[in-house]
This record gives sequence, structure tokens and C-alpha cells, in this order.
Amino acid sequence: MTETLTTTTADQTAAIGPGRLVLVVGPSGAGKDTLLGVAKAACADDGNVVFPRRVITREASASEENEEVSVGTFHEALTRGEYAMHWEAHGHCYALPRAIDDEIRAGRTIVANVSRTVIGLTRRTYADVLVVLITAPPNVLAERIAMRARSSDGMVENRLRRTVEDASAAPDATIVNTGSAEYHARRLVRVIKGEKWDD
Repeated sequence: MTETLTTTTADQTAAIGPGRLVLVVGPSGAGKDTLLGVAKAACADDGNVVFPRRVITREASASEENEEVSVGTFHEALTRGEYAMHWEAHGHCYALPRAIDDEIRAGRTIVANVSRTVIGLTRRTYADVLVVLITAPPNVLAERIAMRARSSDGMVENRLRRTVEDASAAPDATIVNTGSAEYHARRLVRVIKGEKWDD
């Protein structure tokens, strides 16, 4: 396992709500960022759905809506308490900004691509958490990772072997992303909006 998680929520005596936190998780190469990009465009006119930018310490790819920072800048912000949650994966640091807590308190839905190691603790920290697993067969994952040719991905085999053994990380909905991005993104939007998602 190469991932660790820490939440930086100051008061964990009361779960943060009433808004929803939709956590999109899944293995490398599953197409999470692609589906999130299409879903974000579909929700552009809905002011109650927010797609926050992650803060990361690796180079962002063209398909990601992330803020790239140096390791030093990341840890300075962490010290100042600027992150609602943060985690490490494959030697890189990731975080979601503290502002998401205010959005959730205002009743909005936050949608974010996070590590599966986040799930257990966020279910205890936030009042309404829904987990969407986006996945694909191993051969499809390997092909997609190879095609994007991102140096920060490291060894493809290591990415494919990673598992998270935590019962609290079980998803509420699963999307097997082997068809068109538009089709699967429509299903994701239905989940985000709390509609019936299964066909």
C-alpha cells in the first residue's frame, strides 16, 4: 500500500452537513477524470453542484482540473490548515481545499476524485457521503495508463496491483467504464443529482 490519509477537519464531534459529498474513486486508468469532466459540463447550470479543484504535487494532465503546487507549498498550506482533507499516493501529495466544508454546510453537493483510503474517515466526518466506483477490466486499465504516458504514473504494474482492504470503502454505486464517456457520464450525473442511476 502506498497511500496514507489525514483529514484536517477541526471539529469532528458533529458530522458536517447538510450537503452531500460525492467521492469518485477507482483504479488508475479507469477514466475518472474524463467522466468527471463531462459530468461537470452537464452540471454547469446547477449552482448546487460544485467540482472543487484538487491540489497536487505532481504535474497535472490535460484531462485534470487540478492545481499543481510544489511539495514545500503544499506542506505550508497544510500547516496553515487550508485543506479539508489530504492524502499521499505513489509518492505525491493530494488535497481538497477547506472551502468544501463551507459549501457542504450551505447545502451544496461536492463532487471530487479522491483516494479510496479517504472513504472510511470521511464517512465519519461528513453527514452525507456517497461513493462512486469507476472501474474497468485490467487489460483496459493497463492500455489506458500506457496511452497517457504520464511520467508520474511510475510502473503500470504497481498501479494495477494496488488494493484497499477496508470494508468502509465499499462503493454505493459502480460504473464499469468500457463504453462511451458520454453514456457513463450521464449515469454519473444521475448519481450526483440523487436520481435513479441503474438501468
